[in-house]
Amino acid sequence: QVQLVESGGGLVQAGDSLRLSCTASGGTFSRYAMGWFRQAPGKEREFVAAISWNIDSAYSADSVKGRFVILREKYKNTMYLHMSSLKPEDTALYYCAAASVGVPKVEQGYDYWGRGTQVTVSS
Repeated sequence: QVQLVESGGGLVQAGDSLRLSCTASGGTFSRYAMGWFRQAPGKEREFVAAISWNIDSAYSADSVKGRFVILREKYKNTMYLHMSSLKPEDTALYYCAAASVGVPKVEQGYDYWGRGTQVTVSS
């Protein structure tokens, strides 16, 4: 059974940094693109960042550019989201996802999802 498990969320103050991890099991994800999405209360889930399976392409939303970095180790089933200069508006449930085709920036492009890890940024 395929599973994606996020970890690393927590309560931090504005300006702090945090690193989220996503570990995949039950399948071989070395050839899958991986992405991060987030959903704040009362809002739709939105794209945060994505990275190709061979690490030659990476994308991030304008709202996090220059602050968040998506990383993964080639041929490994673990991905990270390094978040710095956190803002209260970054507060959300963060999900990782895996895509078998392309490097999607939309939810519909992803085949597998984790359950999320909560990030709360206080002002």
